[in-house]
Amino acid sequence: MAKKDDKPAIINIKNRRASHEYTFLAKYDAGVMLQGTEIKSIREGNVNLSDGYCTFDHKGDLWIHSIRIAPYSLGTYNNHDAMRARKLLLNKRELKQLAGKSTDQGLTIIPLRLFVTDRGFAKIEIALAQGKKLFDKRNDLKEKAQKRDMERL
Repeated sequence: MAKKDDKPAIINIKNRRASHEYTFLAKYDAGVMLQGTEIKSIREGNVNLSDGYCTFDHKGDLWIHSIRIAPYSLGTYNNHDAMRARKLLLNKRELKQLAGKSTDQGLTIIPLRLFVTDRGFAKIEIALAQGKKLFDKRNDLKEKAQKRDMERL
């Protein structure tokens, strides 16, 4: 039995591929509408954010797609669907900003990281992003290598 003073493990799942593929223009923290066993699976760390993206529906709600939250290991027949679309919770001002900016050519909304707050709520940090060209990726890799070399010296 856990003591009251024991702090739970910090859940912070990152999309490492995103910074290599995209340039971030704006970042937002959004709540996620989850079903039954999804939060338990998130706390186990069984989440894959790498292929995720966000879209707006006809009502103006923001939905996140292609995020895999694996079925809970101790779940029964009530387990959730791993690849279902999930609604993101933002305030109206943020939704209007994102909707206006995401219609521009070449911009997309992607998940950066998924974390659990102190109160136990799952949140996703999303970013309005623009895809990088191949030469941009090469420049970033060169800069990282130069920084590593400088730190060694």
